[in-house]
Amino acid sequence: MAGDWVLGIESTAHTFSFGLVDANGKARPSSSDTLRPTQGGIHPREAADHHVEFSSALLKNILEDNDLQSSDIGAIAYSQGPGMGACLRTGAAAARSISTHLNIPLIGVNHCVAHIEIGREQCGCDDPVLLYVSGGNTQVIARLDGRYRVLGETLDIGIGNMLDKFARNHGIPFPGGPVIEKRALSWLESNPNPSLDGLELPYAVHGMDLAFSGLMSAANKLVREGKPFEAVCWSLQEHAFAACIEVAERALAHTGKTEVLLGGGVACNQRLRDMSTIMCEEREASSHCPPRMYCIDNGTMIARLGWLEIKHGRSTSLGQSGIDQEMRTDQTPVSWP
Repeated sequence: MAGDWVLGIESTAHTFSFGLVDANGKARPSSSDTLRPTQGGIHPREAADHHVEFSSALLKNILEDNDLQSSDIGAIAYSQGPGMGACLRTGAAAARSISTHLNIPLIGVNHCVAHIEIGREQCGCDDPVLLYVSGGNTQVIARLDGRYRVLGETLDIGIGNMLDKFARNHGIPFPGGPVIEKRALSWLESNPNPSLDGLELPYAVHGMDLAFSGLMSAANKLVREGKPFEAVCWSLQEHAFAACIEVAERALAHTGKTEVLLGGGVACNQRLRDMSTIMCEEREASSHCPPRMYCIDNGTMIARLGWLEIKHGRSTSLGQSGIDQEMRTDQTPVSWP
């Protein structure tokens, strides 16, 4: 007889991860491994091969870490989209195999919605505006009429992708975002009263949408012109994050909501967190961000959304278990409170 735990598989990009929630939907830390290319960006086929290589060990680790047997798993959830096709297919194949072998329900979930739900569970917020900032995605999202609606999003590349590309242009391997954060802090330490004079970058807000490729090109130009690299890192963060927070603030005003929730890997950045806190305090709202291990891609967020979906009557047949690389946030009906 199957148990009550839900196992989740995350495989949308460079990270392969198993996560768990218990019968009450309480999150447990994931067992993960991340491909870190020494040159260039993420190659989907190489990432998929990485996922296959580490899948057995990661599954074994998470069961042992939680003192569980395979018979304790009552359902298996996986990222159905959006993401890189080869990576998604690897996770979906693993989920189908586990579902069939253990004879337990299978549930394909929306990766973007999973970021929202793990944030809500971890932070205890009720009905937030989500600022979703990751490598492949940048969206401002709010719930309305049974869906998570996209109120604004990037028109070109995700903010994390932009930061990684800028870093790579200057010899910093993936992931570049954390290095940019450190370089920006280094500039602030040596320049406690910094000025953006001479470090101005284009305005990234387009109505409720955002565009980051112009920021990256202009930042590269500043470096070529001889501006200190650390100063440009600081300016790039200030401009990009301020644009995101501006659109999130507009979403608060439009919707009348009083909570902002940060999600996605870029939400690990302390400067972005601080900007959100300042904005929310000025608007008499509250800013929330889950622990960093739940901001980055992780199997636990997939398990949490799978638990919600199954609890409210949805599962995925084998015939419907194909991936969807272009899955949109608002494609998923939200039937839970």
